[in-house]
Amino acid sequence: MNREQAQDVERAQRGSGTRLTPRTPRLPDPVIADDVSMSDLDRSVRAELRTLSKENAVGVAGHLVMVARLLDVDLEGAQAHAETAVRRAGRVAAVREVRGMVAYRAGDYQLALTEFRTARRLSGSNATLPLMVDCERGLGRHERALELAAGPEARTLAPAEQVELAIVVSGVRRDLGQLDAALLALRGPQLDPRLRKPWSARLFYAYAEALAAAGSDEEARVWFADAADADADLETDAAERLEEIDGVVLLDLLDGEEEDEADTGGTTSDALPRDESQDQQQDEQLDRAGVTPRHEPADNAQGKAQDESQDSPQVEPADSPRDEAQGEPQDEGEPLIEPQDKGESEDTPKVDPGDGAEQTDEEPQS
Repeated sequence: MNREQAQDVERAQRGSGTRLTPRTPRLPDPVIADDVSMSDLDRSVRAELRTLSKENAVGVAGHLVMVARLLDVDLEGAQAHAETAVRRAGRVAAVREVRGMVAYRAGDYQLALTEFRTARRLSGSNATLPLMVDCERGLGRHERALELAAGPEARTLAPAEQVELAIVVSGVRRDLGQLDAALLALRGPQLDPRLRKPWSARLFYAYAEALAAAGSDEEARVWFADAADADADLETDAAERLEEIDGVVLLDLLDGEEEDEADTGGTTSDALPRDESQDQQQDEQLDRAGVTPRHEPADNAQGKAQDESQDSPQVEPADSPRDEAQGEPQDEGEPLIEPQDKGESEDTPKVDPGDGAEQTDEEPQS
């Protein structure tokens, strides 16, 4: 076998080898929602997709819109759409930036840094520089992060991107224990509590955190309050941090009652307020002892007395003479007492006035 034949055999072996076989089978493309439209994308992104065929551009646009929808609710779904978009349009800077953002949110800082670098090389824009610095910080390369932030590219950033870069640099300084430098990195014309820019809440919050780390709790509280006031979209937890500093504790007042109902099976006494349930138990104890509860309402006491007058013979109190001529009670609030029949047996039980009356065999004194 000559040299050319050997090369042909080698090429044939390479062509049929495992190097050209995918390591994992290709998954089907994730489904794009029916209401997705290419107009949902930013105009600059749509302009970048014009380099693709019309059909491919529509498909890639749909995947990018789905990434934006799922990024906060389904990170795995967003990652599937981002990877599909890269596979179909890997030379579009916006597509690589979207994939880097998904990796950044997932904590895969190495992949995110690679995608951001690719996007910068394709577009020539430094807009992702704050994210690249934060990826270096996430990888534990703090010195590299500071060098990247101090490069000439930082001077080309827009105001919003400069604020984001300052926030990242302040975090890097705090990681290194350089608390004064962390405060200094955030000070500038944008650190004005009277301003209400899109980045104001995040900037005020970062400054409050730096103050808290430096031990200036009172001043940190002021800036947390400013951040909460500027955070109309609730991008931060400034309100919760402010309540934590003030010692405000929110209690679930229904939590204990739900546990009591679960333990006792939801009895009637558990449905009452705690003080009424205790009063009911005291009433039952007093009734068994023959004493009228002090807190019992007058209408309940009167109805109770009327019920007892129907169930037992009525007599006059032993210490007050009976007026047989009138046959009326002395007080309008007491039940009517009927005259006793003279032919009544001596064994008829006599009831002492009061709710817990005891029976006696003695006749009342006339």
